[in-house]
Amino acid sequence: MSDTVLNHIQNARSVGKKLFAVLIDPEKCNGDSLLNFISLVNKAKPDFIFVGGSQLRHSIDEAVIVIKEHSSIPVVLFIGNAVQFSPNADAMLVLSLISGRNPDFLIGQHVECAIEIKKSGIEAIPTGYVLVGRGQRTAVETVSGTDALSDTETIVRTAIAGELLGQRLIYLEAGSGAQSPVSDGIIAAVRDSVATPLIVGGGIRSTGMIEKALVAGADLIVVGNHLENTPLDIIPFVETVRRYNTANLS
Repeated sequence: MSDTVLNHIQNARSVGKKLFAVLIDPEKCNGDSLLNFISLVNKAKPDFIFVGGSQLRHSIDEAVIVIKEHSSIPVVLFIGNAVQFSPNADAMLVLSLISGRNPDFLIGQHVECAIEIKKSGIEAIPTGYVLVGRGQRTAVETVSGTDALSDTETIVRTAIAGELLGQRLIYLEAGSGAQSPVSDGIIAAVRDSVATPLIVGGGIRSTGMIEKALVAGADLIVVGNHLENTPLDIIPFVETVRRYNTANLS
């Protein structure tokens, strides 16, 4: 790729252009269902394909290879632990779970695969990962052994701390299958407090939710769980971001 994934995100933010990524979990989307979904993704043309999951029965690397064979859209790893690393993706979000205090997800898993990442030459993007919750425990909280944050001031302080520590992206995550997305107020408060590009995902199930997140200040929207059940929605979802850009970019 002539342009890096991070540069793409940063350049889009600099001109106010919003982006969309679809998240594929190989545990839930594989075989023929993966091929069929990639066909829809190619039709919709999101900016990125994120790949990641919490289980290991299906290989992340195999899924990345299949996606790369059937799509030219940049593939970005969104993985939860070291064994899921694939050198065949275009880039990876090196997630540090800064909303929690579990050292395994702050630095431990990173140490386990640091040499492999370095040797692969993959574009590695330091990303401050902030779990945002409203009381219902999500799969991410269970796997990571951490609690989501709900207080806006604490979330803002955490995002600022991540930026000060050198994180190149801040990711506000409501969690896989969350009943509610990250609120507009939280997105706006974080957007007003950091210059870092802001990714928002989890609990997004409609074009209206996407529009609200974009207006609040999200730079990149990620949808995964909802599209596992209603894959055709990827087309109106991507179109919603395009319409926003058309209406708001001079």
